[in-house]
Amino acid sequence: MSDIAVGQPVPDFELPATGDKIISLSGLKGKNVVLYFYPKDNTSGCTREGQDFRDHYNEFGAFDTVILGVSRDSLDSHEKFKTEQNFQFDLLTDKDELLCKLFDVIKLKNMYGKEVMGVERSTFLIDKNGILRREWRKVKVDGHIEEILQALSAL
Repeated sequence: MSDIAVGQPVPDFELPATGDKIISLSGLKGKNVVLYFYPKDNTSGCTREGQDFRDHYNEFGAFDTVILGVSRDSLDSHEKFKTEQNFQFDLLTDKDELLCKLFDVIKLKNMYGKEVMGVERSTFLIDKNGILRREWRKVKVDGHIEEILQALSAL
């Protein structure tokens, strides 16, 4: 069960990110934040999702919005993924699953007939004051960017 809810403040967090950064939510106050959780670097769905954010990066910028991708992969893996895909946004590493647990995105999944705990593709829209405005769970990549941009335009 998640500790956060739409319409409520998101607790501050701080995680290592690409570019040798430490990113905190409090450090982003005054900007909208799209926090998207994805299962694994360099997999087909996760690559397509990241490319969609990359290809619409300027549209998000027009809404004064920071995009942050989050997975349990290492920073080294994130750096390679970001470079190969020319992502303009940072990727956060959550090896200890602190943010994943806060947003309740670790779910029982079926992988090749085996049940495993994994990241459920999910996106969260946090406004300039740190309030959770929208959440999308069990995200399907196709059409997802348009839904987020529409939600941003309504803020």
